[in-house]
Amino acid sequence: MDGIEEVYEYIHAHWSEAIEDLKRYCAQPSISAQDIGIAECAALTAQLLREYGMEAQVLPVEGGNPVVFGELKGDSPYTILFYNHYDVQPPEPLDLWTTPPFQPLVTEGKVRGRGTSDDKGDIIARLLAVKALLQTKGRLPISAKFLIEGEEEIGSPHLPQFLEQNRALFRADACFWEGGRVGWEDRPEIILGVKGIVGVELEARGPVRDLHSSLGTIVPNPAWRLVWALASLKDMDENILIEGFYEDVQPLRPEEISAVQSLPSDEAELKNTLGIDRFVKGLSGPALNMRSIFEPAININGLISGYTGPGSKTILPATARAKLDIRLVPDQRPSDIIRKLRQHLDRHGFSDITLTAAEGEPPTRTPLGHPFVKAVIETARASYGTEPIVKPNMTGSGPMHAFTETLGVPAASCGVSNPDSRPHAPDENIRLADFILGAKHIAALLLYPHQQRP
Repeated sequence: MDGIEEVYEYIHAHWSEAIEDLKRYCAQPSISAQDIGIAECAALTAQLLREYGMEAQVLPVEGGNPVVFGELKGDSPYTILFYNHYDVQPPEPLDLWTTPPFQPLVTEGKVRGRGTSDDKGDIIARLLAVKALLQTKGRLPISAKFLIEGEEEIGSPHLPQFLEQNRALFRADACFWEGGRVGWEDRPEIILGVKGIVGVELEARGPVRDLHSSLGTIVPNPAWRLVWALASLKDMDENILIEGFYEDVQPLRPEEISAVQSLPSDEAELKNTLGIDRFVKGLSGPALNMRSIFEPAININGLISGYTGPGSKTILPATARAKLDIRLVPDQRPSDIIRKLRQHLDRHGFSDITLTAAEGEPPTRTPLGHPFVKAVIETARASYGTEPIVKPNMTGSGPMHAFTETLGVPAASCGVSNPDSRPHAPDENIRLADFILGAKHIAALLLYPHQQRP
């Protein structure tokens, strides 16, 4: 990575200007769940790409929010595709923000505001790296593309088909994912995959209307039906009981097991942050990390039935609903899990329970030994000055499969957030120091001598 120091010097000299651009960016609401500010933010995103030296255009998406595409050809045809999103989560509850969510503020070494962490801070840091290379070298050593979508916070429903329809436009050799963070020890975390997800709603129906609860001796209560159905899905030892649920789980590679077993423990900090005194099954140490990263899960998000207001109202409810999400690991598939859940309910006497499921997102994981992963690790080590933490996949989900499967490229991520960045929550923030290091990492990655695909 010849000449990296002058690139780093440019970043250190100009990061404050980039932070002003980040404040301008985050001041523009872009709430996909509420369809607020989407078109305006897409236009601003394209404008920012141009201001930082890239060619950019706003691409329409049939039935969805526009995608912003940026491109800058380098000396080498080797291309990294940077995936990000310009949409953000709703800011509510507003009364829990220290300052208004769309009035970004620099304070105490941080930038606070909606979108700073998820995901606009990473976009500006990546653009700062591009600009630093253009200003110091006059060109990029490799080629770069940006795909910045506007629907990630509502599940990226149109992205897989959009990528399929535009495979040639987004052809690349590797994908650098939307973001990431440093850990509690300020070591950069490199993520190589995501869990899949299926959103499910179960509903039990009883009488045509709510009844007096005295009829509970003779009229079936749908709330009890739903509770019994839910209890059949998982036992007290946290084992998922859906028949065949685990049969497609991909065996772990030795290097993946080793990577997770060597992760630092953040148990104390996590317990303190969450206000809990134990984890499930009393897990700790490597076993806790192994379960968190590699295990699928079924989670109850919400239960809705009957009267939930203050005081007592003795009724037998007409309906009961439960919202669940099921997190998947390679090689489980959403459609197969939905089918197995339906079969499980029918087999255990709950054919009357209706099941509504979203299409879901498959899991994906890039092998730890891939050359692109090596490049991300080595450049993180050089730019952060410490040994990075490598996680085979994160515990959350995202549309990464659309890149690894549709485009057939490896994917990895690292970013500008920290353990207290509070994405999706009030007082979302990033630290200025992490922003600078994140930009330096991207610059080093763009300077790295990557291997061409055969």
